[in-house]
Amino acid sequence: MTRWLSRWIAAGVLWAAITSAADAETLAATVEQWGLLGSWAVDCAAQPDRDKGALLTYEIRKDGRVMYRRNFGDARDENEVVSATVNAEGLINVMVYFPSLHQAREFGLRLAKDGSLRAIYNRSERGEYTIRDGKYIATGAPTPTQRRCD
Repeated sequence: MTRWLSRWIAAGVLWAAITSAADAETLAATVEQWGLLGSWAVDCAAQPDRDKGALLTYEIRKDGRVMYRRNFGDARDENEVVSATVNAEGLINVMVYFPSLHQAREFGLRLAKDGSLRAIYNRSERGEYTIRDGKYIATGAPTPTQRRCD
């Protein structure tokens, strides 16, 4: 019985490793096929700034993980994208885990025909929105269009 249990556990560990690798490949393929990879900013010529616009970068690491880097000029961070799906309207729904915030945030991005990117929503895992329907909750102002910088 112990030998059988050991084989069963080993098989489970192997399956988990294969499944995780497959999930990483699917995630990487989703962000790549959708067109999210690269650096984005409101103004690519401007220096990154917390108030005037950050430089946001999505990349696939050699180990297959998808990373989301934010450069605010005076501060930078790097966070892992844990999921990405595309809905029927073409919106990509991205979930990023932010260790510094001790939370995951989900945001929806729309790619326009001219290649620009716009945030449609941004919410915490508790459902608290900072952006909804393409507008900032705090001000009601529309989210700015971002351009690819690479």
